[in-house]
Amino acid sequence: MLDLPDVTLCAATCVNVPATLEAMERCLAVARFGRVLLFTDDMSDRPAAGVERIAIRPLTSSRDYSRFVLQDMVDWVETSHCLIVQWDGFILNAESWSADFLDCDYIGAPWPQFRDGHDVGNGGFSLRSRRLMEACRDPRFIDTGQAEDVVIGRANRSWLEQELDLRFADRALASRFSFERDRTVAAPFGFHGVFNLPEAIGADEFWHLYRGLDDTGTVWIDFAPLLRTILRGPDGLRRAALFIRDRLSRSFRRGMPPFGQQ
Repeated sequence: MLDLPDVTLCAATCVNVPATLEAMERCLAVARFGRVLLFTDDMSDRPAAGVERIAIRPLTSSRDYSRFVLQDMVDWVETSHCLIVQWDGFILNAESWSADFLDCDYIGAPWPQFRDGHDVGNGGFSLRSRRLMEACRDPRFIDTGQAEDVVIGRANRSWLEQELDLRFADRALASRFSFERDRTVAAPFGFHGVFNLPEAIGADEFWHLYRGLDDTGTVWIDFAPLLRTILRGPDGLRRAALFIRDRLSRSFRRGMPPFGQQ
């Protein structure tokens, strides 16, 4: 069992709460934390051993989520670092933990689309220091309205490094910590991304997790690879047909192209 007394495990969501609890429980199965906090407006779901629920006002958009992470979450973090997880990301290989991670103020999976040195930042499974979280409330910190990880890892990274002497992980260390769309390490500590879930938990378990979601918005971004995985899994044809039906139904309701990215 990995012992991380200086790390608070955190998640913030008002949708897919059971799936988020499952992700947190997967982390708790392999690691002990200083504190474990779920920020949500849903206090009705099943209790989870070791997880404290903190009641918050509803997060109704990605913008609400980013504001909460940037401005409010730090009020509950008393440890030196915070590990943020979401329903589609958690610890994969506890034995891959490195004390070097705690030497960083921010570390998340590398972004393959950036090659300008500001390419570490995926926030869905990320470790950040309390110092960095406090810096996000500094009047000089610029909230551009983008996703919170982009605001931290790109819009404000130079200022955070140069003015406050905060340290971002380099790409090599970040690859050991986590992956999303660019896996270069055989056994990284963790991961993020719904498209990586079937490999992480198995196609059958992924299907049951998917069927329990109350918000499937992020699923459809990677519809095609997930469909291929479902087809190859147990009861593949029937499940694939249901998956296609769900996608078409959502498209028709929202008037969007049925298989285009959101």
